[in-house]
Amino acid sequence: MVRPGGRSARVQAAVHTAVRELTAEVGRDALTVPLIARRAGVTPSTVYRRWGDLRELLSDVAVERLRPETAPEDHGTLSADLTDWAEQFLDEMSSPAGRAYVRDALLGDPDGSNAGRCSAYAAEQIAVVLTRAAERGERAPDVETVMDRIVAPLMYRLLFRPQGLDTAYAHRLVTATLDTATLDRPDH
Repeated sequence: MVRPGGRSARVQAAVHTAVRELTAEVGRDALTVPLIARRAGVTPSTVYRRWGDLRELLSDVAVERLRPETAPEDHGTLSADLTDWAEQFLDEMSSPAGRAYVRDALLGDPDGSNAGRCSAYAAEQIAVVLTRAAERGERAPDVETVMDRIVAPLMYRLLFRPQGLDTAYAHRLVTATLDTATLDRPDH
């Protein structure tokens, strides 16, 4: 997604900052568009015009908060890199803040574009890991396979069956995905 520039970027930054600050000060349930607008130094109509309603604004803020800030670490092997990434992904998404961001991202997303952005963030991170592996000469699954076999089950469990959702589960998903990738090799 192209980030807006100029005044639009300043308004977005001010409103997002206001949401984060007010959430910390008064709690998410006390947020209103007029309160946020006042803190951001804009009119409520500016917020409504840009985001439509409070849910869509909270969804936009959540998607930005879910954006990874750095590339995945390079640990020298696909297994180590993907395991570390899956652990961090699970840790971030299953934290109270992460769960709230996921909930907000989905609640204010009538057309599915925010879910698509969140999915793209994960796919971009996975692509970095898989590209590194390919550059080292390692056999690696494709991005969609990792999304289907690691990210999708983690998100499903996070949203609907959080019991037993821990790093051991993430490790099992990574191991099964990499074992399958090895078995799918033409030379086996």
